[in-house]
Amino acid sequence: MRIDVLTLFPEMFSGPLDHSIIARARERGVLEVVLTNIRDFSVGNYSRVDDKPYGGGPGMVMMPGPVFDCIEHVEKLSEVKARRIILSPQGKPLKQELVRELSCEDRLILIAGRYEGFDERIVEALRAEQVSVGDYVLSGGEIGAMVVIDAVTRLLKGALGDDESSMDESFSEGLLEYPQYTRPEEFRGMKVPEILLSGDHAKIAAWRKQQSIEKTKKQRPDLLGG
Repeated sequence: MRIDVLTLFPEMFSGPLDHSIIARARERGVLEVVLTNIRDFSVGNYSRVDDKPYGGGPGMVMMPGPVFDCIEHVEKLSEVKARRIILSPQGKPLKQELVRELSCEDRLILIAGRYEGFDERIVEALRAEQVSVGDYVLSGGEIGAMVVIDAVTRLLKGALGDDESSMDESFSEGLLEYPQYTRPEEFRGMKVPEILLSGDHAKIAAWRKQQSIEKTKKQRPDLLGG
């Protein structure tokens, strides 16, 4: 998969992209991430990418010109058609179902905004999906783009050491993940549940399913419609 990121701060991605699962996926050729600075397509001698909002109000708004020029340039870098996504608190929530859908694409273009957001003509004319990583406001779309990249990468074939490991994680079946334990069997008086030491895989699977349901009821009842 190829993911293009349009941003004013490409240097913010150096840490997350160069470590752990994402780094290994890039090394294996499973994932390609290309960063493009919107400011390279800025207007005038002062590299402007934003201006005051019409009608008044606080803050600045990203101008359409640099964003349009940037995305038109980026789309020509590959013949693969891209799915365009704008990271925005106004977008639809990023849930695991959407992550799975995005992981099936050959190419994504993630557009990270700043300031008070985008000129609305950018959203309308580009026909890009707006996606939100949560009901809160961040300083920009970069962190949201990192979340999308990380979540999608985990589902790419060959990204994880064990491709089945992503299937048992929280939200994979609409439930939180069951409790996990490792050595030692007893730690400060706390013991590993006997069922996990039984070797009976059918009973262990049933126990884990029930634990997932109970944990979801307690911590995220909204996932169960409650």
